[in-house]
Amino acid sequence: MIKAKPKPLDEIQNYIGSYDKILITGCGGCVSVCLAGGQKEVNILKTELELAFSKTNTKKHMDGYTVERQCNSGLIEELDPIVPDFDCILSMACGAGVQLLAERYPGKPIFPAVNTIAIGIDLGIGLYEERCRACGECVLAYTAGICPVTRCAKGLFNGPCGGTNGNNCEISDEIDCAWLRLYQRLKEQNRLED
Repeated sequence: MIKAKPKPLDEIQNYIGSYDKILITGCGGCVSVCLAGGQKEVNILKTELELAFSKTNTKKHMDGYTVERQCNSGLIEELDPIVPDFDCILSMACGAGVQLLAERYPGKPIFPAVNTIAIGIDLGIGLYEERCRACGECVLAYTAGICPVTRCAKGLFNGPCGGTNGNNCEISDEIDCAWLRLYQRLKEQNRLED
């Protein structure tokens, strides 16, 4: 799942400061699950921006709308009737959703409201671990399902560095050496030739 986190409010204010009518678009996909860009977060951001602009007596008209997924052109077409009523769009989707909105509505400024930070797994409520950087060169078939790019604290792709501290990375006693784990798993599977 793609993970994201909200951008700082002042950064978002800078993006939209010169626009009067702002559409805040949420995404019901990944960013909704990681509590960064679903309808609830759209409502919260709208309220935060209204309060922030009211402190400077700046009038803005904002509305929020969440589509099922912003990374699907068939699903964002439901925005077509309402987009012309706004000066700009603030997207709470991942970078892919922001780009798709920008392609669909090239005459409208599209601004990201979140930072896409990782592709990972859920460890618990609000706790995620990065497992993929979408590098386009997946080697999981050879590395026993352990991604050396994301699981190695140094992001090494070409093998271990030699800085293993027991079973841990030399960077920290709390970080497993991904390459040692990879070796152990391949050995257990009788696949050391990989």
